Amino acid sequence: MGVSPTRVQPASDPKSVTILGSTGSIGCNTVDLLERNSESYLVEALTANSNVELLAAQARKLSAKLAVVADPERYGALKDLLSGTGIEAATGSDAVAEAADRPAEWVMASIVGAAGLAPTLQAVRRGATIGLANKECLVSAGDIFVKELHGNGASLVPVDSEHSAIFQVFDFEQSDKVRTVTLTASGGPFREASLEEMADVTPAQAVAHPNWDMGAKISIDSATMMNKGLELIEAFHLFPITEEQIDILVHPQSVVHSMVEYVDGSVLAQMGAPDMRTPIAYALAWPDRMEAPSPRLDLREVATLTFESPDQNRFPALRLAREALQKGGGAPTLLNAANEVAVDLFLREKISFLDIMRIVEDTLESVPVRSLDSLEDVIEADAEARRHAAMVC
Repeated sequence: MGVSPTRVQPASDPKSVTILGSTGSIGCNTVDLLERNSESYLVEALTANSNVELLAAQARKLSAKLAVVADPERYGALKDLLSGTGIEAATGSDAVAEAADRPAEWVMASIVGAAGLAPTLQAVRRGATIGLANKECLVSAGDIFVKELHGNGASLVPVDSEHSAIFQVFDFEQSDKVRTVTLTASGGPFREASLEEMADVTPAQAVAHPNWDMGAKISIDSATMMNKGLELIEAFHLFPITEEQIDILVHPQSVVHSMVEYVDGSVLAQMGAPDMRTPIAYALAWPDRMEAPSPRLDLREVATLTFESPDQNRFPALRLAREALQKGGGAPTLLNAANEVAVDLFLREKISFLDIMRIVEDTLESVPVRSLDSLEDVIEADAEARRHAAMVC
């Protein structure tokens, strides 16, 4: 089906913006771009999970109208930090959803994990343009999410560097002429490590990504290559292609962010230095473009670009993601939920690195796959997978 974009007219300056998850890596990069272009944007609302110190500082810098902390225990601290500013403070999951419902033209959906689904859907239902950095919206609830997009006239511009790359070179008017879409992967910090070596890695080693500066959860997903499995499922929902048309290549330099091959043999690749401010800037300004402080790409300096097939024995996440997509229904929801639980256990040093995929596979094999017809169905499947994954360890 895909989310073929409706070409909207460029918004009149200043464009109103809300950031769901402003204190994470994507959120901070978005704030950086807004600070550099303050005359072109007005900030409606910022939300964070618990980091009220950074949230308050961002709200002050950007003169946001509202700041929301999801953790009620941090509400008092947020109110104190914003005292005298005129910036409204709120707390709780309902307040996060209400922030998404406020009248911002453009919403950055960068809350990590399944927690980002409900507020992002809230923004979709009022027809906003969504900069989507939350994988779980399409992985956990792909069919439901895409149906809501089409039904409410909302626009979606992907923020993941890989999907942003495809979005920029994909001919939606001639989608039947697309032969393959190739997602590239850096291979993470353990691209050349043996299974024996990976069995003993620490969380600190796993979050040390060679090319990208990302949050802990996303960095672990990169190390297991689950991020690429989740991106495969995302691509299936974002673009009018089949699962068989999606390929994955390891590209250690992270310069070619993804490619689209057409039936005439043409291959269009989007390239750039590995800096998330590039795809964020593209999404923020779409359908225009804006200046970004990302390093310029110098191919003479890069000199060599290499590609290789991923080792699916050492990185079973790719196989598990394809299997979940092929099963359909709630299988991708189970995959994502189990992975979130397992990653959290690893980061808290309760399980080993290789146990992450063991728990995910066991959950997929053990929890019944049901059809998903509503957000409530998604929430129920997600909770069932989390309960099972927590017990497996």
